[in-house]
Amino acid sequence: MNEITPFENKAIRRAWHNEQWYFSVIDVIEVLTDSNNPNRYWTDLKRRSEKESGQSYAFCVSMKLAGKDGRKRLTDCANTEGIFRIIQSIPSPKAEPFKLWLAEQGKRTIDELNDPELLTARQAEIYRLKGYPDDWILKRVQSIKTRKQLTDEWQKRGVTESKEFSILTAVIAKKTFGLTPSEHSRLKNLETENLRDHMTDLELIFTALGEELTKQYAIKQEAQGFLENHDAAEKGGNVAGESLKNAESKLGIKVVSKDNFKHLKSGETDSLPPTIE
Repeated sequence: MNEITPFENKAIRRAWHNEQWYFSVIDVIEVLTDSNNPNRYWTDLKRRSEKESGQSYAFCVSMKLAGKDGRKRLTDCANTEGIFRIIQSIPSPKAEPFKLWLAEQGKRTIDELNDPELLTARQAEIYRLKGYPDDWILKRVQSIKTRKQLTDEWQKRGVTESKEFSILTAVIAKKTFGLTPSEHSRLKNLETENLRDHMTDLELIFTALGEELTKQYAIKQEAQGFLENHDAAEKGGNVAGESLKNAESKLGIKVVSKDNFKHLKSGETDSLPPTIE
């Protein structure tokens, strides 16, 4: 669940971890130094820092981020505080503007977490800039809200591991569509793209239905822990799947589609705090 955010027309990769953004150290170094080999610069910086002052960069976290070739590789990342510490070791006239940019990124995230309506409005605007139709945007934004409500409910009920989130999500999808998210992505010819950003209106509707029903079952059963929430996910997905089959029968159509939105322009590249999808 990685995002890209721009600084002076250069991409800074980042990932959501422990309720905050972690930025790619390599990308930051490339922006501040214009180095032709930011990986070597980072290696030398760590070696020099440890040798001269004994300072280590243990606060960095290795996270899988997509490279220019689309492949995900482990990359050193640091939160805003950690990036500030790294910047202190890099002599660069770009340091001050970058510090201001980081502060703005942090403030925006805090504002949006405190006021979900701000986040909703920006989500809608970003999809609009990318060229998505307005009626699709309404369904996509609603699906994000539904997803957030479900993951919040899971966390309250003892599901906290990202692997467990992924398994439960796959259970709902399989019961609803007959496909796991990875299978659905392959059908749409997606690689690193977010599956839900390429769903049709009906796919979004039935995805949200399965997740809302799962939440309701979890509440009704007072589910606790992974196994009980797994049962709720199966039930929610089953009911959504039955509704999907009924709709297909009545309308004479197939809900699951190969269609995607890869033809749209990239538009605004500013990113959002991600949903767990």
